[in-house]
Amino acid sequence: MPIQWYPGHMAKAKKALAEAMPRQDVVIEVLDARAPRASENPVVTEIRAHKPCVKVLAKSDLADPDVTRAWLAHFESEGEGGGEGGGKVLAMAATTQRGSETKQRVLALCRRLVPRVAEADPTRRAAHVLITGVPNVGKSTLINTLAGRRVAKVGDEPAVTKAAQQVVLDGGIILSDNPGILWAKLEDQEAAYRLALAGALPDTAMDFEIVAHFGAELFLRRYPAMLLARYSLKTLPAGPNELLAEIGKRRGCIRAGGVIDLHKAADHLIHDFRDGVLGRISLEEP
Repeated sequence: MPIQWYPGHMAKAKKALAEAMPRQDVVIEVLDARAPRASENPVVTEIRAHKPCVKVLAKSDLADPDVTRAWLAHFESEGEGGGEGGGKVLAMAATTQRGSETKQRVLALCRRLVPRVAEADPTRRAAHVLITGVPNVGKSTLINTLAGRRVAKVGDEPAVTKAAQQVVLDGGIILSDNPGILWAKLEDQEAAYRLALAGALPDTAMDFEIVAHFGAELFLRRYPAMLLARYSLKTLPAGPNELLAEIGKRRGCIRAGGVIDLHKAADHLIHDFRDGVLGRISLEEP
């Protein structure tokens, strides 16, 4: 079943992003550390063109640390970010732990990528930085970290940010936040399933059992020990269907007549992954 989700407000957000981009000095693109490539928006890459870019791998405390290190090295080796002066990449947790360190690193990178703003144009006394990313990727958490206070609403579902806003930060930086946007057609369906599994799409836009089947297959292949530990399994199930059935048995997902409710079992697996209780898991490698 193909996954597609592009509500009307995203078309408006894309237009607003394109209109705001010429006024920006630096772009911060927030990616999901568990699926950096899947959450990298080609629309943003196209619109920002040669603007310097800082990539932040959010929710890194939920991702496989070895894989995250590989992604950081990969992005740096590719010179990701582009633009004059290049770009930089760093990782941050899903919460504001070590927020002061994250704030200092991000703002230092932004300042380094905007050299002599005032000298180039004496009328401008601030650097303009735009933050963007797919829905539910962690933009609001990063904004609150950079601001040192709660200025953006944080939620565990897509489309929490409804409208653009500006935040004045220390050190002469004006940060512009925009609603999370996807691209109109998710042609790479494997990437779409990763986005769905990670929570970038609303539950109403996906089939839980199909997405859970995708995740179960990946977890069985890459993280079998975590499945055995989380669901108290003595042996590894033969495949995704068998894994969901075992989860259903152990979590009481039983309908009348003793039939396993696979939708509820799928819900358990998906949210165990999203919440990090299954373990630190990455959905793709560089």
